[in-house]
Amino acid sequence: MSCCNTKNECDSLEYIGLKNLSKIHWNYPVAKLYETAIQRNEGNVVKGGAFVVDTGKYTGRSPNDRFIVKDDTTADKVFWSKTNVAISPEKFDVIFEKVKEYLVGKEVFVLDSFVGADEQHQLNVRVITELAWQSIFAGNMFNRIEDKSKLENFVPGFTVIAASKMQTLSQEYGLNSSTFILINFTKKIILIGGTEYGGEIKKSIFTGMNFLMPQQNVMGMHCSANLGTGGDSALLFGLSGTGKTTLSADPHRALIGDDEHGWSKNGIFNFEGGCYAKVINLSADAEPEIFKTTQSYGTILENVVFDKCTRNCDLFDGSKTENTRSSYPLSQLDNIVPEHKAGHPKNIIFLTADAFGVLPPISKLTPEQAMFQFLIGYTAKVAGTERGITEPQATFSTCFGAPFMPMHPSVYASLLGEKISEHNTQCWLLNTGWIEGPYGEGHRISIKHTRTLLNAALDGSLNNVKFEKEQYFGLAIPTECEGVPAEILNPKNSWKDKDAYDAKAKDLATRFKNEFKQYEPYVNDAVKNAGPNI
Repeated sequence: MSCCNTKNECDSLEYIGLKNLSKIHWNYPVAKLYETAIQRNEGNVVKGGAFVVDTGKYTGRSPNDRFIVKDDTTADKVFWSKTNVAISPEKFDVIFEKVKEYLVGKEVFVLDSFVGADEQHQLNVRVITELAWQSIFAGNMFNRIEDKSKLENFVPGFTVIAASKMQTLSQEYGLNSSTFILINFTKKIILIGGTEYGGEIKKSIFTGMNFLMPQQNVMGMHCSANLGTGGDSALLFGLSGTGKTTLSADPHRALIGDDEHGWSKNGIFNFEGGCYAKVINLSADAEPEIFKTTQSYGTILENVVFDKCTRNCDLFDGSKTENTRSSYPLSQLDNIVPEHKAGHPKNIIFLTADAFGVLPPISKLTPEQAMFQFLIGYTAKVAGTERGITEPQATFSTCFGAPFMPMHPSVYASLLGEKISEHNTQCWLLNTGWIEGPYGEGHRISIKHTRTLLNAALDGSLNNVKFEKEQYFGLAIPTECEGVPAEILNPKNSWKDKDAYDAKAKDLATRFKNEFKQYEPYVNDAVKNAGPNI
């Protein structure tokens, strides 16, 4: 067996049941993984040194194929739902045996790493993959251990086994397809099979952290985070398309992380050591730092089209998928917080792209309103992408990340409420969507005005202006903000047809109230009454 930086030379994986493997590549450095991946024809090197891979059938996550083992550890803690689907321990064991059989005679790549920049809440993660590039990917997303003495004494808190090319299982094993992502919190094992998409490795560990951390009074969060020059940290929550990655990359604020964080008694901290950014239509002008990573050694590019002669990538080509991705370590960015952590947040921003055009560009939230908005996790998908659809579609994802929150949403909301109250954190709702009318009539607010409003919230400028109460949602709207036209701050003022605005606002407010009904048994009256006034 081939070994590198292991506890014992040619240490085996028999402790976990993996036997008769042809080779175990232990903790290879990136350069060695590159060389091996090229030899195995797993991908291609493109201009600048990034490694491009094709993930085949799956170019995104497969949410219908993820299961959590239901046993004494999870039965009363997991919020069992269409998102968190149960599988029995017995079926898990049967599938695990099939994975072991599949890997017999194969090479595997082992990465020992950790997640969590707060040393009191770190989780050691061992990732075992059958693809060399996935070991680079895992090293980008998690935190590589460079200290040989730490590697020698490494004890995994969780083990991920990615048998990505395995396609032999079927529904008779209790699965929905030949693809599976199985999380066993008792055995501390995650099994992935039938999909090469790297995001499954990243998000399965994120799901695990969001189960483990609340039990340590740490809030797991699907958000980006950055730090101002005065030491003030901020969190930005938002679903896809709301501007989370773009807005958190601010030249005047250092990036802590772009996706997964925890909030402990010590402050906020990044779970990860890297970023996993969508790169479709990415340009050097719009997002220079992220664009630079697509031409950097150590980056994994998933399903990006490139010219086989010039090795130039075409980031505007979505023929394989619109979900083209770049996985890179945070160290590739210039303006970062090297410790990957900071103090308690001074501000929290909830991002939404309201295509109905009725939410204010920015509004100040009470703690109760913050919990309400957090629980419904609203944004809108733009209409017109499918034939016959003429209206925007409201989208709700509780905690701004429902697929990765295995416990009941009220657990995370309660933690949020407690921490907001304890640390006097100010919360804001920032609408990056439409103004002066709905999609098709109005237009999307300019990124310049959005950034100006965000900066005014973060630097305290908005604390010195008057606010007025919005009619339907009860939101506090600033009456002025330097650099932003006053007439767009209150959305009704910018609509030509006031009656049309009233109808659209009432409609969205009703959707908010209907969506929130499922959470009413779990919150107090103040939070129940923090929603729309209709």
